[in-house]
Amino acid sequence: MFRFLSCSFLLVLLYPTGIDLYLVGLPQIAADLSTSESHLHLAFSIYLAGMATTMLFAGKLADKVGRKPIAIAGALIFTLFSLFTGQDNSSAEFFLNRFAQGIGAGSCYVVAFAILRDSLEEQARAKVMSMINGITCVVPVIAPVIGHLIMLRFEWPSLFAAMGGMGMVVLGFSLLILRETKPKATQLATHIKSDGKASFFQPLFLSRLAISSLAVVCILTYVSTSPMVMMTKLGLDRAGYSTAMAAMAVVSMCTSFSAPVLLKYWPQQRLILVSQLLLIGAGLTLTIAELMSLPITVYFIGFSFICMGFSIGFGVTMSQALSPFSANAGFASSLLGISQVCASSAYIWLGGIIDANPVVMLCSILLISGISSLILLSWSLQQQEEQQYEKITGSA
Repeated sequence: MFRFLSCSFLLVLLYPTGIDLYLVGLPQIAADLSTSESHLHLAFSIYLAGMATTMLFAGKLADKVGRKPIAIAGALIFTLFSLFTGQDNSSAEFFLNRFAQGIGAGSCYVVAFAILRDSLEEQARAKVMSMINGITCVVPVIAPVIGHLIMLRFEWPSLFAAMGGMGMVVLGFSLLILRETKPKATQLATHIKSDGKASFFQPLFLSRLAISSLAVVCILTYVSTSPMVMMTKLGLDRAGYSTAMAAMAVVSMCTSFSAPVLLKYWPQQRLILVSQLLLIGAGLTLTIAELMSLPITVYFIGFSFICMGFSIGFGVTMSQALSPFSANAGFASSLLGISQVCASSAYIWLGGIIDANPVVMLCSILLISGISSLILLSWSLQQQEEQQYEKITGSA
């Protein structure tokens, strides 16, 4: 079991590594490529677009040929194009290679969740996904600090060399450690029979897909706007920004590790409910801080609520979304990933196009996400109750 968990963790890890590690070098990258930081910030959405483009195909292929080949291919692509990005001489090359990096990261992301669906039952899966989410939060803790240390002695291409090194580690694990978890023919026949009534249009899957997607939009909007909010608006220098991001990621990590404990006492729906209330609280806190020009401490209370809200609910939401699908876990994972990435990239791209105030952009999605998710949660529970009532009355 440790084999599957460690490999899943590393496969997921490429996704945030490709986002967080290079942010501290953005000013220098923009200067060397003769472009503006705001223009170069489109690379964030382009990376996510690369992930979205490949996820559907990666999920289908993972269900057809297996999890391991897709993991190997994804890690290899991420490694190669990380190294290529460090050699770019123009913003066009930078965008192209970032897109290809996203292809590699997206393949690995889909496979990671398919492996967990293959290997674990629902309650254990919810706990493990929460823990992996917590471990993944190590990236925002370490990445800005590592990036800052790298930039003290080396030029920005070294940031992408470090990403390539991480890709090599994942490639090594995928080749030597990971074992295939795709159900065998006899198991697949049983799964297909048991999944006969499982539909991708059922209320449980649709609501969890939307809730998880909105949560990812919130956390990625926070990550993408954090340099502008913390450094430009709040006046932190690069070292202060790295320290602040590390502190917030520690909050995420601690909250994620508390989720498995809370699941012993609370039903899964309660954790999802609490997560949405925290996101709404974050939106209100940051809105008040912005309108009333409150001290920097209040902003960081809002940031803490964002990290806590995402961390306490995301793993449970993903686990519930995957629970009906055992025969086509790869495809289900890809649908979740595509929705999350497309929603995030579209919102961040729109904010960049209209030149939105980063705080307003962040507060808006927090409030929209929290309120919409509460409505979706209520709707799915109502639909489940109606379905159970119909079964009872039908059998009677």
